[in-house]
Amino acid sequence: MKYKYHITGMTCSGCAAAVQGKLAKVIGVENVVVDLQRAEAEIEAQEALSLSELRKALPDKYRIDVKKGHVTDSVHEVADQKSKWVQLRPLFLIFTYLFVAVFLLNYQDWNSNAAMLDFMGLFYIVFSFFKFLDLKGFPESFRMYDPLARAIPVYGWIYPFLELTLGLLFLMRFQIRVALVVTVVILGMTTFGVVRTLLDKKQIRCACLGTALQLPMTEATFIENTIMLVMAFVMIVQYF
Repeated sequence: MKYKYHITGMTCSGCAAAVQGKLAKVIGVENVVVDLQRAEAEIEAQEALSLSELRKALPDKYRIDVKKGHVTDSVHEVADQKSKWVQLRPLFLIFTYLFVAVFLLNYQDWNSNAAMLDFMGLFYIVFSFFKFLDLKGFPESFRMYDPLARAIPVYGWIYPFLELTLGLLFLMRFQIRVALVVTVVILGMTTFGVVRTLLDKKQIRCACLGTALQLPMTEATFIENTIMLVMAFVMIVQYF
């Protein structure tokens, strides 16, 4: 099937060639023809493509949109939804492993407070690990939606180490009150940035698992942070 898109930001034949090359690398694309004069791209593919994936493939100076009369928005919404679920699979798998690990650690003498502390500790350790895989690339992605990282760039470099430290504090049951307060503050700011990004409907990458895994910013990111915040608030009530 052939789909037509409107492209903005192209000013010369070099731009058209660059756009054509980037779109051709998207998984599922079989052929691309970019017309500079008409500011459009005709893409041949076996099935409907994810519009968010096409946008992510292009540099920020270019914008690709559905060309009216050729591809319906509903087709792309279905493709985008399918693409999001595929991309978020690693996140759901990690949460499944965390819940199973916490259950196995506590099932013989179940204690809800201990289980929550173990979950928060393992959460921070695992998520910091993925950020350390690309410590240089993480800050740039993180500052796209975290208010403090945007205002103070060095915070993005510190954040993976902060997560690792908090994880160790929870698992070792050391300075739990401090760790809980810090958790509420840093995740509160991040959640605020996530909500603002979702409301603005911006297509950006979530840096929760660093840059090694390409995760889109979706409602799942908000839920992930909310789970941790709820646990932290519950534990604060217990410890204060």
